[in-house]
Amino acid sequence: MQPQIVERAEQPYVAIRSTVTMQTINEIADRIPELFGWLAARGVAPTGAPFLKYNVIDMRRRLEIEAGIPVPADVEGDGDVLSRVLPAGRYVTVTHVGPFDKLLDVTTALLTWAETHDLDWDMTETPAGQAWGCRLEVYKTNPAEQPDVGKWETEIAFKLR
Repeated sequence: MQPQIVERAEQPYVAIRSTVTMQTINEIADRIPELFGWLAARGVAPTGAPFLKYNVIDMRRRLEIEAGIPVPADVEGDGDVLSRVLPAGRYVTVTHVGPFDKLLDVTTALLTWAETHDLDWDMTETPAGQAWGCRLEVYKTNPAEQPDVGKWETEIAFKLR
């Protein structure tokens, strides 16, 4: 694992928000194609890979998550689709190559690495769980185009305070 600290500019995106459990997390990920269709119907081309943004995490109970896609400028949302902006700032990132089912292990290793380097997350403990300023899983490989799960590339990015 080779984490990096990078500066990210703010990034407009569209998203669908949902509350799920660890057992039902695929429900929100399965809505990413719906976002692509919504953008295509409006003639808006994505500017980056789709992602999951974890807003509030309580691993034993529920997770508030957004399935999102970056866009070139603010787009007015409607229905389930929301218009949002990822915050600018310093992020710790790491890229994982392999199946999605290993992302929890990669995330745990990244959190441990960051603790050993005295990094301070943009995160607050709340009664509902950990509220994150920006915690992303960016899916850089389209499984329909790359069937070999050993080659899937996913970036994990956590905003620092």
